[in-house]
Amino acid sequence: MESLSNRKKVIEQRPMNFWERIYLPAIARGLSITIKHFFKKIPTVKYPEQIRPYSKNFRGQHSLKRDELGRERCTACGLCALSCPAEAITMTSAERKKGEEELYREEKYASVYEINMLRCIFCGLCEEACPKEAIYLDGPHVTADYLRKDFIYGKDKLVEPKFDITKLAQ
Repeated sequence: MESLSNRKKVIEQRPMNFWERIYLPAIARGLSITIKHFFKKIPTVKYPEQIRPYSKNFRGQHSLKRDELGRERCTACGLCALSCPAEAITMTSAERKKGEEELYREEKYASVYEINMLRCIFCGLCEEACPKEAIYLDGPHVTADYLRKDFIYGKDKLVEPKFDITKLAQ
């Protein structure tokens, strides 16, 4: 098949000299590169004993925050679930009852809040969409597990524990 321009490409192939034919310089150059790598500093971190420093914009496991009085900030507005491109967040809202004022900040709260960690891509859009600053990706790594159902995190794993200021004063 001819080319469209009808031009012929002329390739000049010069003959190899003696050193190029025996490949010894090329082998020596390759070995020198390999030997240089033996003496470089190893970037491997021995994980359980050493923990590598994370960057300041590291996104870890989700956590639902509390306010200064220990009440949950989430008002079940659903903006985090709408902004999630992987559709990993599901929630059910409920009305606050009498006597639950110390548990929830607003009249409406998330009675069920679940994140499917197998679907989550840790993009941080849920964090940006939340108007109450209730969800952050500031936790540790999501740990490995064997069952798929163990990767659906509910409020028991997501809500940060209550901070007791009386223990701090002691």
